[in-house]
Amino acid sequence: MEERLHIIVILLGISVLVTALAKKLKRPYPIALVVVGALIGLIPIENLEPIKNLTQEGDIFQFVIISLLLPTLLGEASLKLPFSHLLENKVAIVLLALVGTLITCVLVGFSSYLWLGLGLQAAFVFGALMSATDPVSVLSIFKSMGVNRKLSIIVEGESLFNDGMAVVLFTIASAYLPAYLKMGATGGLYGFGIFIKVALGGIAIGAVMGYIFSKLTSFYDDYPLEILFSVLLFYGSYLLSEFFGFSGVIAVVTSGLILGNYGAKIGMSPITKMNINSFWDVTSLLANSIVFLLVGLEIANINLNDKWEIIGIGILIVLVSRAVVVYGMLIFVKDIPSKWKHVVNWGGLRGSLSIALALSLTQDFKGRDEIIVLSFSIVFFSLLVQGTTISYLIKALGIRKQAPAIQKNEVLFTSYHRSRRALKHLYRLQDDAVITPVTFRKMKESYEQTINEAKNQMEKLLRDHPELEKELEEKALAEALAAEHEAVDILARRLLISEELAEIEKDKILNRLGKKDLE
Repeated sequence: MEERLHIIVILLGISVLVTALAKKLKRPYPIALVVVGALIGLIPIENLEPIKNLTQEGDIFQFVIISLLLPTLLGEASLKLPFSHLLENKVAIVLLALVGTLITCVLVGFSSYLWLGLGLQAAFVFGALMSATDPVSVLSIFKSMGVNRKLSIIVEGESLFNDGMAVVLFTIASAYLPAYLKMGATGGLYGFGIFIKVALGGIAIGAVMGYIFSKLTSFYDDYPLEILFSVLLFYGSYLLSEFFGFSGVIAVVTSGLILGNYGAKIGMSPITKMNINSFWDVTSLLANSIVFLLVGLEIANINLNDKWEIIGIGILIVLVSRAVVVYGMLIFVKDIPSKWKHVVNWGGLRGSLSIALALSLTQDFKGRDEIIVLSFSIVFFSLLVQGTTISYLIKALGIRKQAPAIQKNEVLFTSYHRSRRALKHLYRLQDDAVITPVTFRKMKESYEQTINEAKNQMEKLLRDHPELEKELEEKALAEALAAEHEAVDILARRLLISEELAEIEKDKILNRLGKKDLE
């Protein structure tokens, strides 16, 4: 036990050190961790041998990634993703995450069967593994380059939902496919039925748990306790769903979306929201750091001898299948510029989930070794090659980065609104006799000074940079359209207009919003 504790501490230390260094150098930390992990795995270092031995235990690797860290990563991502943003991009996300994931599985599966020499079941298991995407590296690059938020939402939304799809497809392919193939067309119907049952079951458990915990947070204003509620929600949703044979991944995503949107609205104070987001930021960073280091370490256990040809063909199959899905699906989405499609395509990285699922295959599964070699090699390629070149693609395509003037205006704008909100709260504290008149006057003067300074600097910035006017008009239009959308929702809920008219009007609003994003 003590030896295992030492291994964990060393693993944490290396993960944090590499992450800190990568952030200091402004490089994507997942890629740095994979590289360092691979070097540790390949170079004989006596003191680090226990860590290498840890990754050889496939059951432990699979447990750490899927049961221990995956609920954290999915929960954090879904908790902070505004539901309104998903709705605005629902067509693109549904096509990529649901339809696209299924098509990727089929394309990679048939291609692997024909050209990689895998058995039919092994080929479709591999197809399911390759249908999951991991956007961590890409999103960190997007953030540093000031890429359009809508593009980030599409990439993040696809990954959030296709993980659940990929796990369900993997379960069906690895456990039931031979039996269904013998049943012919009837087997296809059974497979579809299980898929629906597993997915809907996960959604149902996640929705119920998310609603219960959202209500629970409304009874307390105690952020440490509410953070514990969120931890219990994510792991409870996952384990409960898996216990009943449903998708734990889908349950976590559903519960996180409900808690982060409905729960935050009815039961979280501003302080709770700030602290709960900070907690999951730290937890997610730590989880990601460990995951990517483990992926790199796993290279020591992969025998690549005489496998280079199938690895090359495997990489080509996955890249072509991804391109077919992205360009094929996004044809049906009007408000996605062509340049964005190239980024979505090349940014479809594969990650640790693929390796963890591959390692979960039983030792007697036919084709297991080939699947593990292919999965690891493609994950390594996508992180190392696609992950390091995506920023150059963004620059080459001229996808704009925010101008310094826009960034400065956002800083001033934030300062202005922070101070105004604080000042309003200060008046309430005075009315409730929480603070003395002397303290109120001092703090009021300080906030008023900040508000006036920010306002004056914004006006000066606008005079010096007239091009800001168009940017501000676009933001104002987006806010106005959001208000229109909310007004239609209210009218429909009060039964003042029909649902049919409400859907027509909301589509008009979303179409205008999409055209604005294309400009």
